Formats: sequence, C-alpha cells, structure tokens
Amino acid sequence: MYYEPKLSFMQSLKGAKKVLKAVDGVSFDVYKGEVLGLVGESGSGKTTVGRSILRLVQPTGGHVYYGGKDVLSANRDEMTEMRRKLQIIFQDPYDSINPRFRIRDVVAEGLRINKLYKDEEDLEAKVKEALKDVKLTPPEQFMDRFPHELSGGQRQRVAIARALALGPDFIVADEPVSMLDVSIRAEVLNVMLDLKDQFGLSFLFITHDLALAKHVCDRIAVMYLGRLVELADSETLISKPLHPYTQALIEAIPVPDPTAPKLKVEIKGEIPNATDVPPGCSFNPRCPYATDRCRTEEPKLREVEPGHWVACHYAEEIWAKRSGKGVGRGNALHPVGLGHRCKRFSGLLGLVGRAAYSSGLFSAVHRFCRYYGCTFLLEIAF
Repeated sequence: MYYEPKLSFMQSLKGAKKVLKAVDGVSFDVYKGEVLGLVGESGSGKTTVGRSILRLVQPTGGHVYYGGKDVLSANRDEMTEMRRKLQIIFQDPYDSINPRFRIRDVVAEGLRINKLYKDEEDLEAKVKEALKDVKLTPPEQFMDRFPHELSGGQRQRVAIARALALGPDFIVADEPVSMLDVSIRAEVLNVMLDLKDQFGLSFLFITHDLALAKHVCDRIAVMYLGRLVELADSETLISKPLHPYTQALIEAIPVPDPTAPKLKVEIKGEIPNATDVPPGCSFNPRCPYATDRCRTEEPKLREVEPGHWVACHYAEEIWAKRSGKGVGRGNALHPVGLGHRCKRFSGLLGLVGRAAYSSGLFSAVHRFCRYYGCTFLLEIAF
C-alpha cells in the first residue's frame, strides 16, 4: 500500500518525489473461527492492513482472497455481496455512529441497504436480536435512544451489533476497546469472544496492547514499519519471542508484581518515517544486534519452527543469548489484559478487581480466586 504524500511548496518546486510505504509485502491467512491479532506501534500500518482487506482504502497492489475470490478485483455487485460477510468495528464509538440516528436505525441501516428483511416487522425483530446478542437487554429500552444517551461501552456494543446484523463471516476489530474506560473493556471483549464461539466468526484483532492480544487471540502477528516481523500462536510468541522488536514490546509491558525482575528495554528512538524506510532490515537503526548484513540485506519472513515465522537474520542466535534473561514472560503476563472471568462471586470480584491496583490487594484477590477455584485476569492501567 503506497501513497504519494503531499509535499511542501518548496519541495514541489525542487521536483522532489517521495513514496510512503504504509504496508509493504504483508501476507497472512485468517482461519475460520480464529482470532488473529495484529500488533505494533502507532504508525506500523495495522489499521491500513485492516482497511485494505475490506477495500475501505484501495491498495496499490496485492491480493485478498475470500471464498476463493479476489476481493480487490471484484466488481461493484460482487463487492456489495462480499461486504455483507466482511465487516469492521471501528476504534472510536463516538465517531463511527451517526449521532442523528436512533439506535434502531443504526443497526438497521445495513439490513435496509442489503434488503435483508421481508417487512418492517421482520426488520425490527432482527434489530432486537442483534441487540440481544451484544447483551443490550431488554432491546426495547435502547432502540429509540440516540447515541449520546449511551455510555462508551454501550455505543461500542451497538457498533458490534451493527456489524453482526448482516451475518458476517469475518470482522476487522480495529482497536475496539482502546477508547473505552478500563472498567468496561472486559465486558466488551467478553461479548466479542462469546459471539465468536456462538457464530464461528473470524476476527482480525488490531491492537497495540500485546498483553491483551495474548488473552484474546489464537495467533499474533507483529508489524513494524509496514512489514510483518513475526507470526506465531499467542503462547509461543509471548514465551519465546525471536525478533528483537517483539522482545522489546514484551519487555515494555508492566507486570503487576513489585518483586518481578525489572527488564531493560534495549531499543531506543521512535519508529522511522515511512517515507524514508532504512535499507536492509527496517528495524536496524534501533536494533542492538544489527550488523552490516542487516543494513544492506532485507530479511525474509521464514518459518524457524512449525507455525513460527520471523523476519530476522539472527533470530536463533539472539534467542540463544537472551533465553536465560527472562525475555519470555508468558506466566508474568497471565494477570494482565482481558479482565475478570470468574465462575463464582463474579459481582464481588468485579468490584474488587477494578480497585486492585496496589500489590497487596492484588495478592489478596489472587489468593481468594485460587482458593475458590476461579480464573481471575486483572486488567491493569498505568
């Protein structure tokens, strides 16, 4: 996905031309019923990938195959049919919903456009069903409200219901909880995971939170400067990160344990400008292990273990050096991210969990959960 950025007046007089490589050579599969996480820093091209899949932006090259058909070469009628099955949940629930529409009209809009109802009675029944699926019950209490009358979490549920009403197979979830309060993120995520299990949906879950991705996603792909640098199942990627960039992302995650060893993040600086991508490995200016080969030869994405892909010349050697320094933090990340899912006393743990920011209270709640056989994942915000 290449762009020609706007130039200043002086640059245009000099005849300067630059190409912004938002996404370059990215390739992956999403399996039925799978949640594939796409993580990386801001500016790495995650959202552009999601929008390109759905042709909300027109890619300058490449292919996207759905059901054996290329989405990017589909004509207007074919694309209209595909968009029923390929949906998106936008990041900001305050901007993605028309403030002049009542909730019934927000959810019903896609059904009307695609003529997926018999009559008005059938349309209303489908809207109610979609609202019930996202736990907005009773739906009659929400259908005639305007978006400003709902909380942020309720708005995002409406956005999920809008996508769900068309019966999609695949949904791009573009940081669906990053704009929400910590206290309601778990509720929205639990709704999404329940819908995945109920309808067999596939998700491309875009996030910058690697700890969250570990608990939500089946596999995780790491992007840097428009390229994939590592791809593996969630447990493997967290416990055995092979790319230096993935290792740095994991080291930067706060662990809610004051006794845990403090790990040093060795990379410095910020992600380079996409109009001036470094030659060779794009990560070489920030990589502490970069050699002359990294500065001249671009590493290919290769499979080093079954299902584990990495784009680094020295991935195995780097891991061998760092494996004894606690880079893989799969166990340490267990309390972070998804929120509480408790089999018993969920109301009590919901209140306690949101307040358990001090290490002492966290330890007490953790012991309580272990005693009663609960699964407790505490969401931390710093």
